[in-house]
Amino acid sequence: MDQKHIHKISEEQSHKPWQVEAVARLLEEGATVPFIARYRKELTGSLDEIAIREIRDRLIQLEDLDKRREAILKSLEERELLTDELKAKILAAETMSELEDIYLPFRPKKRTRATIAREKGLEPLAELIFEQSDKTDPEEASEDFIDPEKGVESIDEALAGARDIIAEWINENQEAREKMRQLFFERGIIRAKAVKDKIEEGAKFKDYFEWEEPVSNAPSHRILAMRRGENEGFLNLGINPPEDDALEILEKMFVKGTNLSAEQVTEAIQDSYKRLLSLSMETEIRLGSKKKADEEAIKVFVENLQQLLLASPLGEKRIMAVDPGFRTGCKIVCLDSQGKLLGNDTIYPHTKGVENDEAIAKVKNLCSKYEIEAIAIGNGTAGRETETFINEIGLPPEIIVVMVNESGASIYSASEVAREEFPDHDVTVRGAVSIGRRLMDPLAELVKIDPKSIGVGQYQHDVDQGDLKQSLDDTVISCVNAVGVEVNTASKELLTYVSGLGPVLAKNIVEYRNINGAFGSRVELKKVSRLGEKAFEQAA
Repeated sequence: MDQKHIHKISEEQSHKPWQVEAVARLLEEGATVPFIARYRKELTGSLDEIAIREIRDRLIQLEDLDKRREAILKSLEERELLTDELKAKILAAETMSELEDIYLPFRPKKRTRATIAREKGLEPLAELIFEQSDKTDPEEASEDFIDPEKGVESIDEALAGARDIIAEWINENQEAREKMRQLFFERGIIRAKAVKDKIEEGAKFKDYFEWEEPVSNAPSHRILAMRRGENEGFLNLGINPPEDDALEILEKMFVKGTNLSAEQVTEAIQDSYKRLLSLSMETEIRLGSKKKADEEAIKVFVENLQQLLLASPLGEKRIMAVDPGFRTGCKIVCLDSQGKLLGNDTIYPHTKGVENDEAIAKVKNLCSKYEIEAIAIGNGTAGRETETFINEIGLPPEIIVVMVNESGASIYSASEVAREEFPDHDVTVRGAVSIGRRLMDPLAELVKIDPKSIGVGQYQHDVDQGDLKQSLDDTVISCVNAVGVEVNTASKELLTYVSGLGPVLAKNIVEYRNINGAFGSRVELKKVSRLGEKAFEQAA
């Protein structure tokens, strides 16, 4: 455990060092976030789940920084470029961008214009000009470097090569990069324009055909929408601050006078900014603004998912579930109070005449036959019309009718989980069962679906998929462990999210239950294959 990391996180997140250390140690030992938050309060000083996750995520970031630092040191050492001063700077770097800026001048390069100029022997001329002495006349100095054998035919060619070298020095200057980075983030303007021959085809992005705004203020949904438009080939995007401001900063840094050499340096600065620095910084700000937009979008996902998962369950009721449809009809399933499928049928309530009368008769008959207590109706296509139909056919008033969010039901119905559970039924039956069970117990049913497919936010395919998965998994784990599970009825999918278990132990618990019957006590869980003391401690 790196004490530097502990103290850094302690300062950044305003926790005591011992609290951060306790969390790091518990995570290292395999404890989950909900377990630490609920059952190790005395060790962490009662840190909540949010604080523990922030510590966990920052530890991972700092470990990644250390890995990159080690790789850079190794590369420099192998190429015999590592000095004590350079090593000290690398070890002191606190961010990935700072580390990469220090490494940039030493990074193995493809042949650049500056590399070619060095091969022509023009670096001494570049150094002479960069000093900007009043005594130096660049054109006169260049005459000594004209060498047709090396490819320098004239004074102009010598000066151009010297400027290329100076431009690269400016681009690789750590302080210059930091100042440009700050300018881009604070004053960068994001501009979107339509791709000329794609205007009709890309009409859904018409709001961004002539759009610009400060990138620091742009909301996440607009950043993600514009990036999608660019990725699909309908928009051209650019992010830049006012060019005059950038050049003024660089000229203050590098231009030392008003002589002839200073004019050459000024020209090199303009080239360096337009050809190298601005492109590099634009890439960085694109990544930075995307990361910020991802974080905001993922936060909305997480909040919506949490609300959905923790919606009040109706409980153990006998339920009729309806997956609505117009042309293909409505699929009906009837479930007992444990969610077991009792029967299914299809009705066509949105046609006139005989089929409509048959639909009314079927619904009434099934409600009576299975003693239905509640009806769940999917909120997709034909949902409202189906709800109106059900409410108008004269069912007993004690049968409640509820619209249920059906997002992801079709994903579930075609999944391996659904096929395993209902091998003899088609996807329409499985989808309707999912709708009904969501009314009984939203959490137990929704954990069977990849959280991304539940439809709780926009741009789920545009944000960083690793970060999205981590955040949504954290949310599901948090909800499952906050509510708890009934070990004798919980599905394998629900048990997977219990602290300390995971897919293998969840499967083993269900198999043990199937062979030996219901668990008489929690201690009996220890008889389950591979469920050791540590897993039991967290799960129980």
